[in-house]
Amino acid sequence: MKRTFLTLLCIALLGIVACDDDFTNNPRLDGQDLQTYFLEEGNVEKAVIGVYDLMQYNYGRDWHSAFLVKLLPGDDAGAGGSGPTDQPQLHDIDDYNTLSSSNVSVTSNWDLFYRTIALTNLIIENVQDTNLSNKDRVISEVKFFRAWCHFELTTMFGDVPLRVSVPSSAEDFPIAKSSRADVYAQIESDLLDAISFLPEKSALADNFRVSKGAAQALMGKVLVFQEKYSESLPYFQSVISNASHDLEPNPEDVWNIDHEFGIESLLEIGYVSTSARDWGNIAWGGRNESNLHIQLMGPRGDGIFDLTGTELINGWGFNLPSSKLVDAFDSAGDVNRKAATVLSEADLIAGGGSVDPTAATGGVIEDYEGAIRIKYATKTEDTSDGGVLELNYSTNFRLFRYAEVLLLAAEAYNKTSQDGLARIELNKVRNRAGLADIDNSVAGNDLFEAIVDEKFLELAHEGQRFWDLVRWGKAATELAGTGYTSKNDLFPIPITEIDKNELMTIEDQNPGY
Repeated sequence: MKRTFLTLLCIALLGIVACDDDFTNNPRLDGQDLQTYFLEEGNVEKAVIGVYDLMQYNYGRDWHSAFLVKLLPGDDAGAGGSGPTDQPQLHDIDDYNTLSSSNVSVTSNWDLFYRTIALTNLIIENVQDTNLSNKDRVISEVKFFRAWCHFELTTMFGDVPLRVSVPSSAEDFPIAKSSRADVYAQIESDLLDAISFLPEKSALADNFRVSKGAAQALMGKVLVFQEKYSESLPYFQSVISNASHDLEPNPEDVWNIDHEFGIESLLEIGYVSTSARDWGNIAWGGRNESNLHIQLMGPRGDGIFDLTGTELINGWGFNLPSSKLVDAFDSAGDVNRKAATVLSEADLIAGGGSVDPTAATGGVIEDYEGAIRIKYATKTEDTSDGGVLELNYSTNFRLFRYAEVLLLAAEAYNKTSQDGLARIELNKVRNRAGLADIDNSVAGNDLFEAIVDEKFLELAHEGQRFWDLVRWGKAATELAGTGYTSKNDLFPIPITEIDKNELMTIEDQNPGY
């Protein structure tokens, strides 16, 4: 079931928590009467929905979203668009060497995740001493999101300011960076609290809300990112043994509109088409409830891609698949999952479509390497009832899936010399894709490499690839010749933060920027 998040309510709440235009000043405390607002369970529920609203915006904000920013440094996609001057900040992320601390998309991600953290802190501080019947569940729910946001931030930026309280005055706003170890410790603490009180997925009153299983899975992932493999396994085992979680039967089902918030979904951000967004009422830079990114990422029109014979409609050409990804599907004999992820030019033409590079600017289709996307594709069924509105897709972002949990568990088993158990979890993902079990003789580092390859295929275009390559120490090899250097392991801390946070200086900038 779709649900429209309460945008107006969230805007009202941001009268309490919002900073200046860059979201880096002290949250205001004069927007609502805090002493009474959070004494009503209904108001508290609305505040929690406000967190979901912010998450929707974080991953769906026009060209600056976390979805694109996390994805583009990887080797599974290129920036695309009409050319290098079309959203140049995205090309800078994609091409590495021109990335700077003033990149507006990187800065937006920093600001938006901290704005979400600010609202979670506000809710926690105002609910924790009440006698509300929903207190424990609410605090657990928002602590999950505080943990999620801090995890995204430390993954992208390394050592970051750890914000777990609402500043009481402007003088209290500046805080120094915390070490990544301290950030992880806070994330783990928040997730332990979330696990204690969140309901199982089968008991959720609203299917878009996070569950105990989501918190357990995130805890396992956070521990794997710290190479705490043994500690991660009990959390993965709890998720895997819970009948509320499973793989969808077929790869394409994961992305189908009829399987939203399905059995494979652990964290999913919902969008709707009921707001009927088009060129006359789109809110650029604002909340639209529809997923504008699908339009951004559709195969470019302008006479370039003729999509006859497909169920796709034209978009603006960002986020095009790499030939490396397509070749990896072919090398694996991965027919079914490939068909749910990409469409090759040969298959497009065989179905009646065509590609005309001469129609592109300068006769070159930017970052086109012979394929277009099917995962998160521009499908008519995902836009408005009664007629297509190109800015009005209802496609949800699946941010955390059970398939990823299985692959993380396989990695953890492999790293703790339990290769038999690693193969079991890996084979579940392979079998769903239509591939045979991996041979029992594949073990040790060879098995790890098989897990690496499987993640490349399974999680293509989901924003995981680059960050995995970095933590595995594989980025220099896999990204050779792309412009990548070790400085790109982290994004630059936005210069706006350094300018405004008195406890941070240019010496706190990440190396190389």
